[in-house]
Amino acid sequence: MAPRPPPRRRIALARLPRIPAHAPRRLPSERRLKSMPTRRRFVACLAAALPVAPAMALEPPSGPVVLTVFGRVRQPNAGDTAQFDMAMLERLPQHSFVTRTPWYSSARKFTGPLLRDVLTACGAQGTQLRAIALNDYRVDLPVDDTRRFDVLLARLLDDKPMAVRDKGPLFIIYPFESSAELRTTVYYSRSAWQLKSLEVL
Repeated sequence: MAPRPPPRRRIALARLPRIPAHAPRRLPSERRLKSMPTRRRFVACLAAALPVAPAMALEPPSGPVVLTVFGRVRQPNAGDTAQFDMAMLERLPQHSFVTRTPWYSSARKFTGPLLRDVLTACGAQGTQLRAIALNDYRVDLPVDDTRRFDVLLARLLDDKPMAVRDKGPLFIIYPFESSAELRTTVYYSRSAWQLKSLEVL
């Protein structure tokens, strides 16, 4: 008679706690920390492999030049300067405001691109601007003014082109009605009319 096989031993397995299906699955903190450098390296390599879109080059003027920006400009279109004709300034986003000024007896409407948009268009990088008028009058203003306030490079006065006798063809004008801070001689003196050029310092 064949011997009986030995009885099978039952091994008790510890029951693991059940995890609800809706519970978020997270890597253990140690594994997560170890994987972070690898992810960063991957993202850095991926970013380096992607093509970088070149900055838009500033087109050359096709009409009479009304504004020349020189100095620290990264996108010149005429030697080492950036030149604008009136059509180029018109193609930038236009803004308007009505304000009283010391130079007119009543409030007037001014229209033109924001000065900061003009500086961006030519890649200006500096901390100071030197505004130069047709009569060679010069005044300095901080670039930060163009970020803090909606300073206009006005080309229209009451919706009409500005003649030289009306302080045109371009006028740096601050929105004086927007803040009492601006209605001082400091900012009035920075409002250069008959503007012909800007030096970025």
